[in-house]
Amino acid sequence: MPDAASAFSLQPIAVVRSPYARRIDAPHQSTVVAGTETGDAAEATIEFIAGFPAEAFRDLAGFDRLWLVFVFHRSEGWKAEVKPPRGGGKRSVLATRSPHRPNPIGLSAVELVAVEDGGLRVRGLDLLDGTPILDIKPYVPYADAFPDARAGWIDAMDARTGRQSAPGPRRPRT
Repeated sequence: MPDAASAFSLQPIAVVRSPYARRIDAPHQSTVVAGTETGDAAEATIEFIAGFPAEAFRDLAGFDRLWLVFVFHRSEGWKAEVKPPRGGGKRSVLATRSPHRPNPIGLSAVELVAVEDGGLRVRGLDLLDGTPILDIKPYVPYADAFPDARAGWIDAMDARTGRQSAPGPRRPRT
C-alpha cells in the first residue's frame, strides 16, 4: 500500500462533450441553471476513450443519477482560501467546491439519460467541454442522500439569501 507521500498516476476513462466551452458559460453547480443560455439543465455526452470496454458501463442502465469524478483541467493552481461566488468573505478551500484545489479533482452528480454505444448521455452537468472523467459511480439513494445533514457556513448563507441561491454563470465584462 502506498504511503501518503507517494504519487499516483491516474488516466481518464472518458471525456465530456458539453455545450459549455468557457467557464463563464457553465453553471456553478449542476442544479443551478439560472443565467445559462437556455435556463434549462443541459444535456451532454460522456465519451469513453477508445478501447474502453462496454462491459464496464452497460449495467448503469436503470440508474437515475451518476457521480462523475473528474479533473478541473483548466484550473491554474490553488490557494488555501477562496471567495465563493455566492458572496461573503474568503473561506477555506476545502470547505468550498472551488475548482482551485490542492488536487484539481471534482465530483458532480448528474442525471443519466441513456447508456449508448461508446458513452453515456447525461443531463444537468456543470462541466466544460473536454473535461477528463477519471471514474463514474452510480448514485445510490440509501447510501448517498443525507437530507438532514448540516452544511456549515452554507446553512448560514441559505438563511440570509434563500436555499440554492447560487448565481448562474457570470457574463463577460463589456
